[in-house]
Amino acid sequence: MCGIAGIVANIEVSGSLYLALYALQHRGQESGGISTYDNGTVHKHKGYGLVFEVFSQETLQTLSGKTGLGHVRYPTTGGSKPENIQPFNFMFRGHTLSVVHNGNLVNTDELRYEYEGRGHIFSTTSDTEVISAILANEIIHGHTVGEAISFCMRTIRGSYAVIFMLDGSLYAFRDPLGIKPLCIGMLPDGGHVVASESVAFDAVGAKFLRDVVPGESLLLKADKVYPRQIMSAQSPAHCVFEYIYFARADSVIDGVSVYNVRQKTGALLAGEAPADADLVSPVPDSGIAAATGYADASGTPFREALIKNRYTGRTFIMPTQEKREMAVRMKLNPVRGHITGKSVVLVDDSIVRGTTSRRIIALVREFGAEKVHLRVASPPIIAPCYLGTDFPTREELISHHKNVEGVRAAINATSLAHISLEGLVEAIGLPCNHLCTGCLTGKYPLAIDGEEEEPRCIEKIDPYK
Repeated sequence: MCGIAGIVANIEVSGSLYLALYALQHRGQESGGISTYDNGTVHKHKGYGLVFEVFSQETLQTLSGKTGLGHVRYPTTGGSKPENIQPFNFMFRGHTLSVVHNGNLVNTDELRYEYEGRGHIFSTTSDTEVISAILANEIIHGHTVGEAISFCMRTIRGSYAVIFMLDGSLYAFRDPLGIKPLCIGMLPDGGHVVASESVAFDAVGAKFLRDVVPGESLLLKADKVYPRQIMSAQSPAHCVFEYIYFARADSVIDGVSVYNVRQKTGALLAGEAPADADLVSPVPDSGIAAATGYADASGTPFREALIKNRYTGRTFIMPTQEKREMAVRMKLNPVRGHITGKSVVLVDDSIVRGTTSRRIIALVREFGAEKVHLRVASPPIIAPCYLGTDFPTREELISHHKNVEGVRAAINATSLAHISLEGLVEAIGLPCNHLCTGCLTGKYPLAIDGEEEEPRCIEKIDPYK
């Protein structure tokens, strides 16, 4: 999972790109980068670290130009290597190309093999370079940018929201199932922004216009957006984990308020799995909205049993299990007076590997809680995600090989309950067949080797000619 943003405006864009990436920092904390275009030259800077660590005021001043794009990353395909830090920048046949991508392709290996056979030499292990190679190859062979995008979308399979800059023109496209989010905003003084989440628009003072339609491509100018529908699916497959965890609570994803979804999951969970307790507390931050919903619906007082250190990152997207475990005590500290001698309902967004949940419960017990009831605002995660979320194998998933009682015992909770899939779908407010629930059901919206498919018919509206 990553965060991407692109801006074309009537003024310099590097400062606004910085703010947009800062707002999207929750989507990736390993690295960041920005590329801008100015009078035939691509200016670029990227590196490991948080956005404020990668960029300084002096660095931003070197990134001149009225068009640019940026990326924050946590590693999925290709792993954690410096050459995989985006944006990717290329020069070929008098053209300059810069590309950022959020998502995960499922046919990367076969496409790399095909393009290596054509003489392309890959310098990274990222699927984003495969997308770049396809676009560049089509343009080299005389096809228009629109034809290159159309061919690329016909060729790649998986989840993708892509922004690219070709010779200073800004383009974007989204996969036909709309698995990863992408939306468009307008700057107050002229210009357009495209980004993973609407919170990026708030950061730069832009007005939210709409979500990019699944299967749509865009040419963005400062004064106008030129849309083109290239592919269409019978129904979309928006990533359910965006609503559960990844997106910021104040975002609107595909017309749905993330905060409202999480609050409603808590309220429904209180009805599905009540607990006799003295207080309801979130596991911050992504459990906060669900905990308020649970407390309101159950009538149990809301109290913060855990305080988050604001200077630590998201443990789930840290690259190793050892770092995730070490981060728990750095990230969370109990409020002793709220929990000593009390029965506590802890509300969390999900259980993936179980190790973090076990450590949090141990921490709350250590500070005097008599009972710890864990309520989870997602169904059990039983299957891997091949489309951009970092739980790649069934062996890592505690709920794959243990039932709820087995997980409860493993994490030492007094009781454990998850919201039902039906409850989660109700909270999101979209039909179940408009969501990708592969990690919850083991059924995926597109063909993946060795997995069960729940197919969505995709029509190629604008075939490559």
